[in-house]
Amino acid sequence: MKPVIGYTMGDQSGIGPEVISAALASGELPENAEYRLIGKRVELPPGRPNVESAKHAFDHLEQAAHALREGTVDAVVTAPVCKETLHEAGFRWPGQTEFFAERLETANYAMCLTGKRLTVGLATIHTSLQSVPSLLETEELVRIGTLLKDFCIRKGIMRPRIALAALNPHAGEHGAFGDEDGSIIAPAVERLRTINPDAAFDGPSVPDCVYRDAVEGNYDAVLAPYHDQGLIPLKLVDFHTAVNVTLGLPRPRLSPDHGTAFNLAGTGKANPSSTIHAFQLAVQMAQAR
Repeated sequence: MKPVIGYTMGDQSGIGPEVISAALASGELPENAEYRLIGKRVELPPGRPNVESAKHAFDHLEQAAHALREGTVDAVVTAPVCKETLHEAGFRWPGQTEFFAERLETANYAMCLTGKRLTVGLATIHTSLQSVPSLLETEELVRIGTLLKDFCIRKGIMRPRIALAALNPHAGEHGAFGDEDGSIIAPAVERLRTINPDAAFDGPSVPDCVYRDAVEGNYDAVLAPYHDQGLIPLKLVDFHTAVNVTLGLPRPRLSPDHGTAFNLAGTGKANPSSTIHAFQLAVQMAQAR
């Protein structure tokens, strides 16, 4: 049977409706799947974020989570939302990742961004930079590293090669620039090697080199200790093809890796490439369940 891929329009004052429509009309989506709108199309002035559009987006997220939970769809692609107005509409989660994890009763989850040239998992997500060292824990890195390995295998990569990026410059220079790499990340690498014989783990890897190594094909994925360390290289090399994937859910949830771009809404200039790749990967993951 064809997998059913649900999709939402996101904040419909932004570019969500445009990139979704362009993706569906592109001729680049797999034909062996059914694509089903979750929620409804509403007419709203483009480029003007407001609580009304956020309320519709919130309601459609709830419907998408319900569809995933009940199994009426095999995967969901969510268009971009505006967090500021979404929070004004009563949305209490830091982002869609945390929302879907709670709604699908999933404690073991993580955020992953993947494009044509680079795949990055995040050890910490939406938090201040100064809080990152206190949040890094060996067992958390092991948990997320294992999810990242499972994702690579689901994409068809047998025995994936995964690097754990160091937190500090030069991987801490043997403790000269902090001890987190030796005391937290190195033990996680050893533990991952022990419990995951179907993958090759490396690290702590010098952060100013490891992403280049991955882009050149030496690694299949990198686990970054914090949000911007992983997303800056990803968006540099894969801005138009990157997809946000919530790892660990019973059924996949994906989104294009860009925002609502209110300044482009209604201009016809929004690039649907990331949305196209989100649909393509959704079908691949749904078929690999």
